[in-house]
Amino acid sequence: MSPARIIAESKKKGLDIIGITDHNTTRQCREVKRIGDKEGVMVFCGAEVTTKEEAHCLTFFEDTDALDVFQKFLDLHLPDIKNVPRKFGDQVWVDEDEMIAGEEDRLLISALDVHIEEIEQKVHELNGIFIPAHIDRPMYSIISQLGFIPPGLSVDALEIVDVAKKEMMIQTYSLPRDITFITSSDAHHPHQIGMRFTELDMKEATFEEFREILN
Repeated sequence: MSPARIIAESKKKGLDIIGITDHNTTRQCREVKRIGDKEGVMVFCGAEVTTKEEAHCLTFFEDTDALDVFQKFLDLHLPDIKNVPRKFGDQVWVDEDEMIAGEEDRLLISALDVHIEEIEQKVHELNGIFIPAHIDRPMYSIISQLGFIPPGLSVDALEIVDVAKKEMMIQTYSLPRDITFITSSDAHHPHQIGMRFTELDMKEATFEEFREILN
């Protein structure tokens, strides 16, 4: 999905805030945010990280300095497994006109070589937001991979696909009742943008307000 198409589709679906979380990279974030700012869509930048346990976790950062530091962290811990474009697709980031600005030759769907606790600590060290993704899915979720949420793990929220499963997840996995759940589209194609969303009662569309609402 190109940055311009993402923003256009988000506006079409009536979304005020979106998150950009490509797998194990933040490099497309800046261009999406730049266009979003121009078009009146707030863009929270981050990455969907695959932990050593192969659990997917959403990460978001308030500013580009933190985003740059986290990108260096991702580069350091992404295994040197080469991408095969004919099998997994090209891994490029593009500008507003869909001109290629760069390409990652390592396979971005690989798991990082660090555990989930270390990633959470790094995110919060950078004053970011850490949310285990799609915890009710049978693959690549913290529940599917570990069977529980580590008691010492500091999460800002939990993402769930089927909101009807919320009470069941709380009871089955002894989750705190005051924990915040969100749902999102996890869109990989334009038509999927906005197919699921979370309504936030915010005074203004800012990163800090988002953090406060989650907590």
